[in-house]
Amino acid sequence: MAVIGLGLTMTAGRLPAGAAEARVAIDGFVFAPSRLTIKAGTIVIFDNADDSPHTVVAEGGTFQSPALDTGDKFSFTFTTAGRFAYYCGLHPHMQGVIVVEP
Repeated sequence: MAVIGLGLTMTAGRLPAGAAEARVAIDGFVFAPSRLTIKAGTIVIFDNADDSPHTVVAEGGTFQSPALDTGDKFSFTFTTAGRFAYYCGLHPHMQGVIVVEP
């Protein structure tokens, strides 16, 4: 597990025991849902179901995934309340926001 910054933790492999999770699908060149409200401590899993590679990049550079091919996943644990806007670095018209409540 590597700390990314601003209360975000990148997770690899298994989810921590008891952790809440939410999913964002990447399909048809959109993030679905495009707006997600979660509680602090929730792991958000971005799952690329599209035929094209995509990335998940936070505005301001707080976090950035590698290129995700079809079937690849990228996850973060959001531990700090706030609004986290993000987009696909390869297709900037793809945008989303995660609202983290305490």
